[in-house]
Amino acid sequence: MSLRLFQVPKKLNLLLPQHWLSSIFHHKISGQVHYYSGGLGLLFLLVGLWWLYKFVKRRREIKLKQKFFKRNGGLLLLQELSSNESNIEKTKLCTSKDLEKATDNHNANRILGQGGQGTVYKGMLTDGRIVAVKKSKLVDETNVEPFINEVVILSQTNHRNIVRLLRCCLETEVPLLVYEFIPNGALFYLHSAASIPIYYRDIKSANILLDDKYRAKISDFGTSRSVMVDQTHLTTKVQGTFGYVDPEYFQSGQFIEKSYVYSFGVVLVEILTGQKPIRAINTDEDRSLVGYFLQAINENRLFEVLDARVLKEAKKEEIMTVATLAKRCLNLNGKMRPTMKEVTFELGGIRTSIGASILQQNCEEIDFVDGDISGHSLETGSSSTGMSILNSSSAFSIDAHPLLSNKWG
Repeated sequence: MSLRLFQVPKKLNLLLPQHWLSSIFHHKISGQVHYYSGGLGLLFLLVGLWWLYKFVKRRREIKLKQKFFKRNGGLLLLQELSSNESNIEKTKLCTSKDLEKATDNHNANRILGQGGQGTVYKGMLTDGRIVAVKKSKLVDETNVEPFINEVVILSQTNHRNIVRLLRCCLETEVPLLVYEFIPNGALFYLHSAASIPIYYRDIKSANILLDDKYRAKISDFGTSRSVMVDQTHLTTKVQGTFGYVDPEYFQSGQFIEKSYVYSFGVVLVEILTGQKPIRAINTDEDRSLVGYFLQAINENRLFEVLDARVLKEAKKEEIMTVATLAKRCLNLNGKMRPTMKEVTFELGGIRTSIGASILQQNCEEIDFVDGDISGHSLETGSSSTGMSILNSSSAFSIDAHPLLSNKWG
C-alpha cells in the first residue's frame, strides 16, 4: 500500500492511504456543488417570491383603482359623456402618478386654497403647464352626483369666463380635477354667453378668480346645473354658501335666473365695504353684511361703511351708481331685481366712463402744452403724439381691469 503525505486541519501531517484521499476529495467537490446549487435555488425562489409579490400587489392596485373609479362616479361620468361624444376628448383622464409628480405628492406648500368641495394645489404637468389640481373631499353616494355634475358641465361649456377643466383622475381614494391655473385669484353673464345655459348656485367672491389680464374666471361648479334653453327655474334642495344665498330661493327651493343676481349683489357689497358677508362683531349691529349695508343706505350713511380704498380710488358718482345697483340686486322680491345682462351693461358703462375720464385727462394735458414751449411751437410731430395717446386710450379694455378699477381690492 502506497503512502502519501496529506495536510489536514490544525496543520497535522498524517500518512493516509490514497483511496482515503480520493474519497475525501470527492466529498469536498460534492459538498461545493450542493452548496452552490442550494444558493442558486434559493436565489430563484426569492426572485419568484418577489415577482409574485409585485404581481399580487399590482393586481390589488388595479382592483383598488377600479373600485375607486366606480365609487367616484366614473361609470356615471362615462355614461353622461357618452351622449356628448364631441366633448369627451376635451376632458382627459390621467393617472394618480402624474398628479403626484405634478404636486410634489400633494405638498402642503403647494396649497392654493381650501373650500367646501376640497383642497386646491398648484402643480406643473410634464409639458410644463402650470395648473391647479383640486383634490376633492371623500365622495360618498350623496356627493357623487354634484361632483360628476361639475365635470360634465365643465366638459360641455366653452366660455372665456369659466375656469377650464383640463384633466380628471378618478382612480384615487378622492377624485382629482386639473384646472387651468388662474394667477390673480367682474363676473360675466353665464346664462346667455355660455355654450349651454347654466344655473350657478354658489356665486361668492372666493369662486371668482382673476387671470393675468384681470379677466374673471368662475370656479367650483359642484352645485351648478345646466338647464334647457326654455327652462325658467330649477327646483332642488337648497345649496350654496351662507350669506350669499337668495332668501327667496332659500324659502321656496326654486332657483331662478335672478337668484344668482342676489348673490352677485352680495359680492358687490363686499367690494364696496371690504367686509365679509357675515360680519364678526360683538355689538348690536346687524351681523349680516347685506342688512348692515342696506341700513346704511337708508340712513344716508353709505360713505361711512365703505372701504378706504374705494373712497380713495373711485369718484362719488361711480360709488353711488354701484351702491344703487347692489341695492337693486339685493331686492327680496326676485322679480324686482335686474337681470345679469342689465348688471353687466351698467358696470360696463362705469368702466367706459373711467376710460373716457382717462382720455379726457390726457387731452387736457395736451391742451395745456398747446402753443409755444420754451420759444418753440408745436409741429406736426406733436399732433402725432396726441394721436398716439388717443390710440392708447381707445385701446382701453374692460377685460384688462377688475370689476370697477384694477386698483381696487
